[in-house]
Amino acid sequence: MTTKYMEKPSNQVLLETADEALIQQFRDGKKEAFDLLYHRHLPSVYRRVRYVIPENDVEDVTQEVFIAALKSLPSFRGDSKFGTWLRTLTNHKVAEFYRKRTRKQEPLLAPLSDANAHTTGSTSKHLEERVYIQRALQHLPENYREIILLRFAEDLQFNEIAELTHQNLEATKSLFRRAIAALRTHLDD
Repeated sequence: MTTKYMEKPSNQVLLETADEALIQQFRDGKKEAFDLLYHRHLPSVYRRVRYVIPENDVEDVTQEVFIAALKSLPSFRGDSKFGTWLRTLTNHKVAEFYRKRTRKQEPLLAPLSDANAHTTGSTSKHLEERVYIQRALQHLPENYREIILLRFAEDLQFNEIAELTHQNLEATKSLFRRAIAALRTHLDD
């Protein structure tokens, strides 16, 4: 259901209005302003969630992120960019998803045998690889996992990541190299 809504309004409309202006419009009672925020940020939230959540639950968690954003938007203070705030909210919803699953004592990720059951156009090998990557990401320290998600799930360049994380470019690249090395180690195990 969520992916159906990834079809955006015209790029002209999305590019014309800054997030801050849309937030103010929403606060002023223009509920359609949230629709524009949703369409603008849905692809990056969806990709981030897809990297760390089992395939069957990606759309549900993505939907929970935007429901929480809708409820919390009136109290958004603007201390950070909306995208940063939404990324933090996404991380909280992902953590909440795993806390709930742990309480229910369900496995954290779908077993590899479930990968064969999916017929969404992906090969079972691709789905197995995603499960391996998800498991490996879970074992990484938070700062490693975050830089990998910023680079691959959100497709940010190193200079953008450096600016976002308030680090210099070389420190960002170094952290990324260490994160990838740690990920490889977990994948090799």
